[in-house]
Amino acid sequence: MLTQIRRLLNRFFRRSRTINDEPLNKVSLIVIILIDIFILVNVFTGLNNISQWHISPSSAYPCYSEWKNYQTQTISDKDYEIIQSSVRSAINYQSNFQQPYQQAAVGHLGKVSKTCLEYGSYKDKLNNPENQQIIAAIDQKQEEISQLEQTNRSIREQYDSTLLEKIAGQSRDQSINRVGAEQAKQQLEQNNRNIARLKQEIAQLKNQLTAKPESLVFINFLKNKRTFQSIENAYQRASFWYPSIQFSFQALFLLPLIFLSLSVYNFAQRKGYGLIALISWHLSVVFFVPLIFKLFEFLQFGAIVQFLVDIISTLLGGLVFLVSYAYILMVPLIGFGIIKFFQKIVFNPKVQAATRVQKSRCIRCAKKNMTHDAYCSHCGFYQYVECQNCHSMTYKYLPYCKQCGHSQDSN
Repeated sequence: MLTQIRRLLNRFFRRSRTINDEPLNKVSLIVIILIDIFILVNVFTGLNNISQWHISPSSAYPCYSEWKNYQTQTISDKDYEIIQSSVRSAINYQSNFQQPYQQAAVGHLGKVSKTCLEYGSYKDKLNNPENQQIIAAIDQKQEEISQLEQTNRSIREQYDSTLLEKIAGQSRDQSINRVGAEQAKQQLEQNNRNIARLKQEIAQLKNQLTAKPESLVFINFLKNKRTFQSIENAYQRASFWYPSIQFSFQALFLLPLIFLSLSVYNFAQRKGYGLIALISWHLSVVFFVPLIFKLFEFLQFGAIVQFLVDIISTLLGGLVFLVSYAYILMVPLIGFGIIKFFQKIVFNPKVQAATRVQKSRCIRCAKKNMTHDAYCSHCGFYQYVECQNCHSMTYKYLPYCKQCGHSQDSN
């Protein structure tokens, strides 16, 4: 295997740095590298754009995250919190909810969930002047409570100091505090009564807000577990397949480019157009590297890993780390398969030799030679090998001897 990798790398670098088997000068090599970098940047930009062509799960189900948070919350006033959050968001962004949900599908394949559009319409109805006034009144009372609590903290600090002065027998005229102990105690009690009153008023306003007809409709919609379960199932299904869809579009973007560049390369090799062959070879590499990168990214985060996690979680409970073992075994096998594919199909010298011998071309450089020339007049490559059976000279890399027909696979 190491020999095959070394041979593959040598052939790769030879094709990347030579024109008609002549070394490329440094300036030309720099120009080609700059072209490669420019094209590679644009390839990754195109891959990013086409990967976003299909609508993402978060855009297709924009209500799922907030709805799930509501379902998992255990606080007593979660109904008020989601209502006031919706009204504040509408005020801050000066827009409704349903329209942005619909716009998320513009320019993308797929559509937004109808349930989430309904969810957005209910939230839009919450944003009315009366509800805004209630929330503003609650905020004002919360601010008053904060000020009173701050005043209480300051009074307690002075009250503790005043008590120490009183215990020490210090006269009131010599005190460093503005408020006496009795007066401080009265002020604290009055502020606590005001805080209790304001909290009661806030509770009434919250009840008033959650009792509004549009609020009741929205809360009842949120509490419908069957509807939420359908959204959750759809979101998880979309999240499971989204990496696979992204990789499919990215492969659809790259494969025509790889096919075209390899076709141009093979044509240029046959015709002896060295510069075109070199550039098309570099383009093939530039197009193929992102495909390999995206393939391994898909194997890491796509449907396969999720499938393995589900199986391991079902069979072995929480031993999800075993997925790493599966990848440690699987990735080298995939790499070996890629190497074998290129060695046997793309860069197989036997396949190339058969076509080149029929056209009287050099087995290595594919340049035109005279019939029966032992050495290539362009690259000096020796075209023949001795048959192990009849010891006559036959073409290299061809499966059978041209004199006796004996198999040459052992060569």
